[in-house]
Amino acid sequence: MDQKLISPVAQSSPPKKALDISWLDIGAGLALIAVFALVAMNIHSNMVAAGIQPGFSFLTQQAGFDLSESLIPYGASDSYLRAILAGLANTIAVAAASLVVACASGLLVGLLSVSAQAPARLLALGYVELFRNLPKILVLLVIFVAAVNGLPAVRQAITFGPLTISNRAIYLPWLSDDPRNSRWLLASLVAVPAASALWLRRVARRQAQTGVRGTAWPVVIAIAIVVPTALAFVLKAPLVLSWPKLEGFSVGGGVAFSIQFCTVAIALGLYHGAQIAEVLRGGIRAVPAGQIEAAAALGLKRGRITRLIVLPQVLRIIIPPLNNQFVNLLKNTSISIAVGYSDLMSVAGTTINQTFRPLETMLITMSIYLALCLVLAGTLNHWSARIRAREGRGTR
Repeated sequence: MDQKLISPVAQSSPPKKALDISWLDIGAGLALIAVFALVAMNIHSNMVAAGIQPGFSFLTQQAGFDLSESLIPYGASDSYLRAILAGLANTIAVAAASLVVACASGLLVGLLSVSAQAPARLLALGYVELFRNLPKILVLLVIFVAAVNGLPAVRQAITFGPLTISNRAIYLPWLSDDPRNSRWLLASLVAVPAASALWLRRVARRQAQTGVRGTAWPVVIAIAIVVPTALAFVLKAPLVLSWPKLEGFSVGGGVAFSIQFCTVAIALGLYHGAQIAEVLRGGIRAVPAGQIEAAAALGLKRGRITRLIVLPQVLRIIIPPLNNQFVNLLKNTSISIAVGYSDLMSVAGTTINQTFRPLETMLITMSIYLALCLVLAGTLNHWSARIRAREGRGTR
């Protein structure tokens, strides 16, 4: 009896799974599309009947309103599109600042929660329980009211070295208003991270090939000093600081972080820091205790055990839940409208009031938030996949 020859490739390849799509699924999808189409047609006909022509042509019209602050040049004579871009820039800025505060407070409290000292654990527990059981907008309002009423007015501002604090803003020295300084700052922000990433990648590749741990962070610190210095000479940037100084009822010079910006960053940072601390505590508890005990038996101090053994393993565990916290923090920046911060939601509300275009404006706002969240989540997922792939190569 003849036997059929089967190639090794055919034997090893797994069977392909057929798509399990029933007629019920197809019908449900078509019904959903029909409902959306019907709603869109009704909205369009109602807007036309009310004398409103649907479209986004209003974006090129003059906005006619000012913003309390803006990272990009903006004035009342600019278009609604420019106003939305200014609100987007403010949203990204406050989200980035909140993220820094959240990561710093979450890391500190998370390490305290697994400390061997009982007072440290109780302090971390109190912090976590306090912020996890309060509405985030209440936390924001309490911090804002405390800052406005507790800090001095501008003419009685508190000065700590280069820092000037009032109930209107926090002022810091900044580069003078020179185009060469702006070009130098932008070039440094691009060149330093790029050069540092290339060096760290080279060190990691060498360690994977030879097992020898190369010099990493001292070189990164040197890059952070040498590269900006070289760019300053190349671009001929003066690098002269502008210091804040009192001018009548305001402060001129330097850079100002409004009290609204600071309170939103602190409130969201502390609130989500409590969530991150719990995520970190769970990740640390997931590390086998035997590894920590073995490292201690070898004479490693607790700080080196945490840095070299615990945190690298914790990172792989906590990235998925951290992804959720970062995305939630980004979306929660919309509550900053409660304290008058000119974020994307604030600009969208003013645009709706002036143009009577709620549908188009909300579609734009939703699309922007969706794009930001997808980019953030995709970046963290890519990072998590790279860590898993690196660990997979290391275990072969």
